[in-house]
Amino acid sequence: MIDAKSVAELRAKTGAGMMDCKKALTETNGNMEAAIDYLREKGIAKAAKKESRIAAEGLANVYIDGNKAVILEVNSETDFVSKNEEFTSMLDTIGEAILKSDATTVEEALTLPTDEGTVNDLIVAKTAKIGEKLSLRRIEVVTKTDSETFGSYLHMGGKIAVLTVLEGANVEVAKDVAMQAAAMKPEYVTEDEIPEDRIERERNIFKEQAINEGKPAEIAEKMVEGRIKKFFKEICLVHQAFIKDGDIDVATYVKNNGGKVEKMIRFEVGEGMEKRNDNFAEEVMNQIK
Repeated sequence: MIDAKSVAELRAKTGAGMMDCKKALTETNGNMEAAIDYLREKGIAKAAKKESRIAAEGLANVYIDGNKAVILEVNSETDFVSKNEEFTSMLDTIGEAILKSDATTVEEALTLPTDEGTVNDLIVAKTAKIGEKLSLRRIEVVTKTDSETFGSYLHMGGKIAVLTVLEGANVEVAKDVAMQAAAMKPEYVTEDEIPEDRIERERNIFKEQAINEGKPAEIAEKMVEGRIKKFFKEICLVHQAFIKDGDIDVATYVKNNGGKVEKMIRFEVGEGMEKRNDNFAEEVMNQIK
């Protein structure tokens, strides 16, 4: 029996209709990933994004000092609180504390000293004062060489934060690349970073799509290669069309300015944290009974 929660989850991830989602789950014995592939092969749904429904509020930010940078995310329960000066001040205190330390994990960061005790003590105190649960969700610490350049960009006041590292170029170019990542949501810098099993999975899906379209085997193979290249252009930063000049890709823009993209970290507040929606599940159940 396929339950309403699974149908709701598949619908949220793919945008497919309820009955199509139910059929996909039935055909795949309830396997969520296989159901997504089934819908894509039938041309009913596009690839599911890494995160589909954002639940948590809060802010992300980037802190840079010389050859060291920190990108972090702190969560709150409501958007209203994340705009509170108490919250933003706490975010800065945590970021600066991490920047001045050797901490590289959330666990280590929580033990760092501040003027109000440890970082954990600070979060507990602000939670009590503000009246909402606050938490340091994740951090990443990056170092660079003197020949490399940091770039950073905040979108929507910190709902999305991006840190980039370029070999050569300059801060303005590095910021442009960070802005690109914020807007176009690449998952990787280059195709070399994509797990081989994911590429193979996409290749198999594209092949099934071509066969379902009635294409001969040799034509299907050529179509697959074309679609794989398009797939790379969608999820790899360096292959994306540059947002300020659609005639060139990001790699070319950076190269024209004497650089090369080395690293990109993109934090979107709440990504991967799904909100429960009981009413939505009820709605699904009513339609599939």
